[in-house]
Amino acid sequence: MSVDAIRVSPEWLELREAADAAARSRALVARLGDGPWLIHDLAAGSGSMGRWLAPLLPGRQHWVLHDRDADLLALAASAVPLAREVTVETRVSDVTKLGAKDLAGANLITASALLDLLTEGELASIAGTCVAVGCPVLFALSVTGSVVIAPPDPLDERFAAAFDAHQRRPTPRGRLLGPDAVDAAIEAFGGSGIAVAVAMTPWVLGPADAALTAEWLTGWIDAACEQEPALAADADLYRHRRLRDARAGRLSVTVGHADLLVH
Repeated sequence: MSVDAIRVSPEWLELREAADAAARSRALVARLGDGPWLIHDLAAGSGSMGRWLAPLLPGRQHWVLHDRDADLLALAASAVPLAREVTVETRVSDVTKLGAKDLAGANLITASALLDLLTEGELASIAGTCVAVGCPVLFALSVTGSVVIAPPDPLDERFAAAFDAHQRRPTPRGRLLGPDAVDAAIEAFGGSGIAVAVAMTPWVLGPADAALTAEWLTGWIDAACEQEPALAADADLYRHRRLRDARAGRLSVTVGHADLLVH
């Protein structure tokens, strides 16, 4: 990602990793075939995509992990499962500016939780590069804007609408795609005549996920208030109610995501 992109903490990536792994589509992976593999992972972060996908792919694998954050890449290099048939290298990269030469020889390109953080122009650039490389692309866990919290609260819809608007906010790079990213990616690749398969891959968080639910709720509410400051008057009590129930294991949250296989 570019220099002014949103930073994510290693702690947040670690907290969400199990939910990500449970949500991602194994059915799409089953369509990929056999190795050997040269895999370029875009915006790899701390390497969770590799830790999930490497054991599911047959054959020798060489992973090239791209991210703008050298510290996260260092974590990824030490944590991706290294086996006799899996090797890893890291490259500090702005993934929105990679060209086909940077991904030469790839027979799989992957990314996780990336598309919704892009602008329309950045998505077009990445899609063009992927089309030029000519290999399958697996984009995992793009947000769809669907959030269901149970039991419901009268303020849920207001916070959800404000959060979605925040996901689509203007930035120095341009307006973020947010929940529009899945449709935008389908259009970008479909315009090149390439098939795109979609699988719904929501987080389904229950009592066993109380820590992740509480952290997600905090960020969700804060982003909604940043987008719509008038919500601040109700935010403290709303946050208290929701976090109390989450920590007591009385709350379930379904956060919509989708995986895309471009092939």
